Amino acid sequence: MNTSGPQTGADPPQPLEFRSSGRSLKAALVLLVVWLVLVLLWAKLNAAPWIMVALFLPTLPAAYEFASAKQAWFELTDKMMSWQSGRRSGDIALNKIDHVRLETRLDLSVRVKIQAQGKRIVLPQDCVPPHGQLETALRAREIAVTRHHFGL
Repeated sequence: MNTSGPQTGADPPQPLEFRSSGRSLKAALVLLVVWLVLVLLWAKLNAAPWIMVALFLPTLPAAYEFASAKQAWFELTDKMMSWQSGRRSGDIALNKIDHVRLETRLDLSVRVKIQAQGKRIVLPQDCVPPHGQLETALRAREIAVTRHHFGL
């Protein structure tokens, strides 16, 4: 566990902006490949329909997210942290943040928890910028950051 204290610098840090969309080339290619594999399994191997349905159903949330093109964004300025993911949004003044906890999970994703005035705020996963950039930007603004690896 690493903890950071205040850092000083001459130039104010640049704002950190991150945007993501459910409609991406990567998402389209993954869906296309999975669906093609399912069609090939059905056509060439004569797979049972119930197996095909069981393999197809987990792709529906990804297909819905791709079709709806859900937008997510995160912004960190010298005074505010703001985010939005679908219908969930929030913002908080930096001077109200006690510390930020970055937790690496077993699937190697990073969960961001903000401790502010006795409240814990968990950022939606799809609006979280790359954790290295986020940690650097937070430390540049003298916000305490702790890292926790492989928590549940």
